[in-house]
Amino acid sequence: MSDLLPLSGVVIARNEADRIGRCLASMAPLCAEMLVLDSGSDDDTVAVARAHGARVEHQDWLGFAAQKNAAIARASQPWLLLLDADEWLAEGSADILRDLFASGRVEQADVWNLQRRNRFLGRWLHDREHAERLIRPDLRYLPMKVHERPDLRGKRVAACRAVIEHDTARSLHQHRQKLQRYAQLWAEQKHAGGHHCGPLSPWTHAGAYWLKAYLLRGAWRDRRAGWKFHACHAKAVVGKYRKLRAMNRTPNKRAA
Repeated sequence: MSDLLPLSGVVIARNEADRIGRCLASMAPLCAEMLVLDSGSDDDTVAVARAHGARVEHQDWLGFAAQKNAAIARASQPWLLLLDADEWLAEGSADILRDLFASGRVEQADVWNLQRRNRFLGRWLHDREHAERLIRPDLRYLPMKVHERPDLRGKRVAACRAVIEHDTARSLHQHRQKLQRYAQLWAEQKHAGGHHCGPLSPWTHAGAYWLKAYLLRGAWRDRRAGWKFHACHAKAVVGKYRKLRAMNRTPNKRAA
Protein backbone atom coordinates (compact mmCIF):
# COMPACT_ATOMS: atom_id res chain seq x y z
CA MET A 1 0.00 0.00 0.00
CA SER A 2 1.26 3.45 -0.88
CA ASP A 3 2.07 5.81 1.97
CA LEU A 4 1.44 8.83 -0.24
CA LEU A 5 -1.38 11.17 0.66
CA PRO A 6 -3.97 12.62 -1.76
CA LEU A 7 -1.82 15.71 -1.79
CA SER A 8 -0.18 17.88 -4.46
CA GLY A 9 3.02 19.58 -3.37
CA VAL A 10 3.07 22.87 -5.28
CA VAL A 11 6.03 25.22 -5.74
CA ILE A 12 6.54 28.31 -7.90
CA ALA A 13 10.16 28.91 -8.79
CA ARG A 14 12.74 30.76 -10.81
CA ASN A 15 16.49 30.20 -10.46
CA GLU A 16 16.26 28.13 -7.28
CA ALA A 17 18.56 25.25 -8.22
CA ASP A 18 20.49 25.54 -4.94
CA ARG A 19 17.37 25.32 -2.75
CA ILE A 20 14.48 23.60 -4.47
CA GLY A 21 15.88 20.11 -3.98
CA ARG A 22 15.62 20.41 -0.20
CA CYS A 23 12.05 21.67 -0.54
CA LEU A 24 10.92 18.83 -2.78
CA ALA A 25 12.78 16.16 -0.80
CA SER A 26 10.79 17.14 2.29
CA MET A 27 7.48 16.72 0.44
CA ALA A 28 8.26 13.64 -1.65
CA PRO A 29 7.45 11.04 1.08
CA LEU A 30 3.97 12.57 1.46
CA CYS A 31 2.72 13.86 -1.87
CA ALA A 32 1.05 11.81 -4.60
CA GLU A 33 2.08 14.61 -6.94
CA MET A 34 4.70 17.37 -6.91
CA LEU A 35 4.27 20.28 -9.31
CA VAL A 36 6.82 23.01 -9.95
CA LEU A 37 5.62 25.99 -11.98
CA ASP A 38 8.79 27.56 -13.34
CA SER A 39 8.84 31.11 -14.73
CA GLY A 40 11.94 30.90 -16.88
CA SER A 41 14.91 29.63 -14.87
CA ASP A 42 18.28 29.82 -16.59
CA ASP A 43 20.04 27.68 -13.98
CA ASP A 44 19.46 23.99 -13.15
CA THR A 45 16.13 24.50 -11.34
CA VAL A 46 14.13 22.46 -13.85
CA ALA A 47 16.64 19.58 -13.90
CA VAL A 48 16.86 19.44 -10.10
CA ALA A 49 13.06 19.52 -9.76
CA ARG A 50 12.61 16.67 -12.24
CA ALA A 51 15.36 14.67 -10.55
CA HIS A 52 13.32 14.87 -7.33
CA GLY A 53 10.22 13.54 -9.09
CA ALA A 54 8.36 16.78 -9.73
CA ARG A 55 6.33 17.57 -12.81
CA VAL A 56 7.65 20.86 -14.16
CA GLU A 57 5.54 23.26 -16.21
CA HIS A 58 6.32 26.72 -17.51
CA GLN A 59 4.44 29.95 -16.99
CA ASP A 60 5.83 33.42 -17.67
CA TRP A 61 5.82 35.48 -14.49
CA LEU A 62 2.35 36.85 -13.69
CA GLY A 63 3.05 38.33 -10.26
CA PHE A 64 3.11 36.54 -6.91
CA ALA A 65 -0.63 36.02 -6.41
CA ALA A 66 -1.47 35.24 -10.03
CA GLN A 67 1.47 32.85 -10.38
CA LYS A 68 0.35 30.91 -7.31
CA ASN A 69 -3.20 30.82 -8.61
CA ALA A 70 -1.94 29.42 -11.91
CA ALA A 71 0.00 26.72 -10.07
CA ILE A 72 -2.97 25.79 -7.89
CA ALA A 73 -5.17 25.45 -10.98
CA ARG A 74 -2.74 22.89 -12.50
CA ALA A 75 -2.61 20.57 -9.48
CA SER A 76 -4.60 17.32 -9.61
CA GLN A 77 -5.06 16.17 -5.99
CA PRO A 78 -7.93 17.01 -3.59
CA TRP A 79 -5.50 18.71 -1.19
CA LEU A 80 -2.52 20.97 -1.90
CA LEU A 81 0.58 21.74 0.13
CA LEU A 82 2.05 25.08 -0.94
CA LEU A 83 5.73 25.72 -0.27
CA ASP A 84 8.19 28.26 -1.61
CA ALA A 85 11.46 26.97 -3.00
CA ASP A 86 13.35 28.34 0.02
CA GLU A 87 11.10 26.44 2.45
CA TRP A 88 10.90 22.81 3.58
CA LEU A 89 8.94 20.69 6.04
CA ALA A 90 10.64 20.40 9.42
CA GLU A 91 11.55 17.03 10.88
CA GLY A 92 8.44 15.37 12.33
CA SER A 93 6.01 17.45 10.30
CA ALA A 94 5.38 14.66 7.80
CA ASP A 95 4.11 12.45 10.65
CA ILE A 96 1.83 15.25 11.86
CA LEU A 97 0.33 15.63 8.39
CA ARG A 98 -0.08 11.87 8.00
CA ASP A 99 -2.00 11.74 11.27
CA LEU A 100 -4.16 14.67 10.16
CA PHE A 101 -5.22 12.71 7.08
CA ALA A 102 -5.40 9.26 8.70
CA SER A 103 -7.67 10.51 11.48
CA GLY A 104 -10.02 12.22 9.03
CA ARG A 105 -9.58 15.54 10.85
CA VAL A 106 -8.28 17.14 7.66
CA GLU A 107 -11.88 17.28 6.42
CA GLN A 108 -12.87 19.56 9.31
CA ALA A 109 -11.42 22.60 7.54
CA ASP A 110 -10.83 23.97 4.05
CA VAL A 111 -7.55 25.69 4.93
CA TRP A 112 -4.96 24.62 7.47
CA ASN A 113 -2.44 27.02 8.99
CA LEU A 114 1.06 25.64 9.42
CA GLN A 115 3.69 27.25 11.62
CA ARG A 116 6.67 28.83 9.87
CA ARG A 117 10.08 29.28 11.44
CA ASN A 118 12.65 31.62 9.87
CA ARG A 119 16.39 31.14 9.60
CA PHE A 120 18.39 34.28 8.90
CA LEU A 121 22.02 34.00 7.79
CA GLY A 122 22.44 30.65 9.52
CA ARG A 123 20.63 31.46 12.78
CA TRP A 124 17.11 30.37 13.72
CA LEU A 125 14.85 33.18 14.90
CA HIS A 126 12.49 32.68 17.83
CA ASP A 127 9.34 34.25 16.46
CA ARG A 128 7.04 31.95 14.47
CA GLU A 129 4.46 32.90 11.86
CA HIS A 130 1.30 31.17 10.71
CA ALA A 131 0.80 30.50 7.02
CA GLU A 132 -2.19 29.07 5.15
CA ARG A 133 -0.41 26.31 3.22
CA LEU A 134 -2.55 23.17 3.34
CA ILE A 135 -5.57 23.95 1.20
CA ARG A 136 -8.34 22.59 -0.94
CA PRO A 137 -7.85 23.23 -4.67
CA ASP A 138 -10.63 25.83 -4.96
CA LEU A 139 -8.73 28.41 -2.86
CA ARG A 140 -7.30 31.38 -4.72
CA TYR A 141 -5.05 34.29 -3.74
CA LEU A 142 -6.35 37.83 -3.74
CA PRO A 143 -5.05 40.05 -6.59
CA MET A 144 -2.06 41.62 -4.85
CA LYS A 145 1.39 42.53 -6.20
CA VAL A 146 3.23 41.51 -3.04
CA HIS A 147 2.55 40.05 0.43
CA GLU A 148 -0.18 38.02 -1.23
CA ARG A 149 -2.97 36.60 0.92
CA PRO A 150 -5.47 33.83 0.19
CA ASP A 151 -9.15 34.67 -0.13
CA LEU A 152 -10.58 33.08 3.02
CA ARG A 153 -14.15 34.27 2.61
CA GLY A 154 -16.47 31.36 3.36
CA LYS A 155 -13.55 29.06 4.23
CA ARG A 156 -13.16 27.03 7.40
CA VAL A 157 -9.67 27.68 8.78
CA ALA A 158 -7.90 25.57 11.40
CA ALA A 159 -4.39 25.25 12.82
CA CYS A 160 -1.96 22.38 12.43
CA ARG A 161 1.23 21.74 14.42
CA ALA A 162 3.30 20.95 11.32
CA VAL A 163 6.22 23.34 10.84
CA ILE A 164 7.65 24.89 7.69
CA GLU A 165 11.26 26.00 7.91
CA HIS A 166 12.35 28.98 5.84
CA ASP A 167 15.76 30.22 4.75
CA THR A 168 15.07 33.93 4.43
CA ALA A 169 18.12 34.89 2.36
CA ARG A 170 21.30 33.64 0.75
CA SER A 171 23.13 36.77 1.97
CA LEU A 172 22.47 40.07 3.71
CA HIS A 173 22.86 41.91 0.40
CA GLN A 174 20.34 39.66 -1.31
CA HIS A 175 17.88 40.06 1.56
CA ARG A 176 18.07 43.84 1.34
CA GLN A 177 17.57 43.74 -2.43
CA LYS A 178 14.50 41.52 -2.03
CA LEU A 179 12.99 43.90 0.52
CA GLN A 180 13.59 46.85 -1.81
CA ARG A 181 11.72 45.05 -4.61
CA TYR A 182 8.87 44.27 -2.27
CA ALA A 183 8.75 47.89 -1.09
CA GLN A 184 8.43 49.11 -4.69
CA LEU A 185 5.62 46.63 -5.44
CA TRP A 186 3.82 47.54 -2.21
CA ALA A 187 3.98 51.26 -3.00
CA GLU A 188 2.71 50.71 -6.53
CA GLN A 189 -0.15 48.60 -5.21
CA LYS A 190 -1.17 51.14 -2.58
CA HIS A 191 -0.86 54.05 -5.00
CA ALA A 192 -3.06 52.30 -7.55
CA GLY A 193 -5.63 51.80 -4.80
CA GLY A 194 -5.71 55.52 -4.01
CA HIS A 195 -3.83 55.34 -0.70
CA HIS A 196 -1.93 58.36 0.60
CA CYS A 197 0.49 58.96 3.45
CA GLY A 198 1.82 61.97 5.30
CA PRO A 199 5.42 63.11 5.83
CA LEU A 200 5.72 61.32 9.17
CA SER A 201 4.24 58.02 7.97
CA PRO A 202 7.60 56.37 7.10
CA TRP A 203 8.89 56.93 10.61
CA THR A 204 5.73 56.21 12.59
CA HIS A 205 5.14 52.93 10.74
CA ALA A 206 8.77 51.89 11.08
CA GLY A 207 8.63 52.67 14.80
CA ALA A 208 5.44 50.63 15.17
CA TYR A 209 7.05 47.73 13.33
CA TRP A 210 10.11 47.85 15.56
CA LEU A 211 8.03 48.00 18.74
CA LYS A 212 5.88 45.04 17.69
CA ALA A 213 8.54 42.80 16.19
CA TYR A 214 11.67 43.54 18.16
CA LEU A 215 10.26 44.29 21.59
CA LEU A 216 6.77 42.82 21.99
CA ARG A 217 7.48 39.60 20.09
CA GLY A 218 10.87 39.21 21.72
CA ALA A 219 13.15 39.40 18.70
CA TRP A 220 15.78 40.86 21.04
CA ARG A 221 16.40 37.24 22.11
CA ASP A 222 17.96 36.59 18.70
CA ARG A 223 20.75 39.06 19.49
CA ARG A 224 22.78 40.20 16.51
CA ALA A 225 20.85 38.14 13.95
CA GLY A 226 17.53 39.49 15.24
CA TRP A 227 18.84 43.05 15.18
CA LYS A 228 20.04 42.72 11.59
CA PHE A 229 16.87 40.99 10.39
CA HIS A 230 14.45 43.49 11.88
CA ALA A 231 16.65 46.49 11.10
CA CYS A 232 16.43 45.47 7.43
CA HIS A 233 12.66 45.21 7.67
CA ALA A 234 12.27 48.50 9.54
CA LYS A 235 14.36 50.21 6.87
CA ALA A 236 12.14 48.63 4.22
CA VAL A 237 9.06 50.05 5.97
CA VAL A 238 10.59 53.53 5.76
CA GLY A 239 11.39 52.92 2.11
CA LYS A 240 7.97 51.75 1.06
CA TYR A 241 6.18 54.71 2.64
CA ARG A 242 8.68 57.11 1.12
CA LYS A 243 8.03 55.55 -2.29
CA LEU A 244 4.29 55.85 -1.80
CA ARG A 245 4.62 59.49 -0.75
CA ALA A 246 6.77 60.24 -3.80
CA MET A 247 4.11 58.65 -6.01
CA ASN A 248 1.40 60.68 -4.28
CA ARG A 249 3.29 63.88 -5.04
CA THR A 250 3.90 63.06 -8.71
CA PRO A 251 0.95 64.15 -10.87
CA ASN A 252 -0.37 61.57 -13.31
CA LYS A 253 0.67 62.30 -16.85
CA ARG A 254 -2.14 62.18 -19.34
CA ALA A 255 -1.54 61.19 -22.89
CA ALA A 256 -1.56 64.13 -25.27
